[in-house]
Amino acid sequence: MPADEEELYQERIQDHYEDPYHRGRCLRCTHAHEDTNPLCGDVIRLELQVDDKGTLKEVYFNGDGCCISQAAASMLVEKFDGQPIEEVKKFTAQDMLDLFGVRLTPNRQKCCLLSWRVLQAAIYSPLAGNGATGVPTTPAERLHDQCR
Repeated sequence: MPADEEELYQERIQDHYEDPYHRGRCLRCTHAHEDTNPLCGDVIRLELQVDDKGTLKEVYFNGDGCCISQAAASMLVEKFDGQPIEEVKKFTAQDMLDLFGVRLTPNRQKCCLLSWRVLQAAIYSPLAGNGATGVPTTPAERLHDQCR
């Protein structure tokens, strides 16, 4: 990759890291999933609002970790916001690496692919009550509810 092209990709990654797309909570969440990258401790949680036609009406992420994992989550959420679930199902790990755009070492690929894995699981993870407010959505919230 030419140096100027790689610089553009790195600027795009930095932009997604510093000003992420839809970082936060989905207020009418119907599906959610969270996972970690045990190699480095990155955490990504995706919350989706899926309508009865199978369209991702809203997609939000939250998490903590390296620039690669957080920027990749932002890119993925931006790509699939408003798209049908069928498009998510067709989106491969290689597609995710291509979307990210920068060649990564195998360990760093795991950082990039974390949000892809979480999105693939989230579309099969409807919440109890199908998005009712007050449903515990993070491990800490679930633990807090168990201690009441």
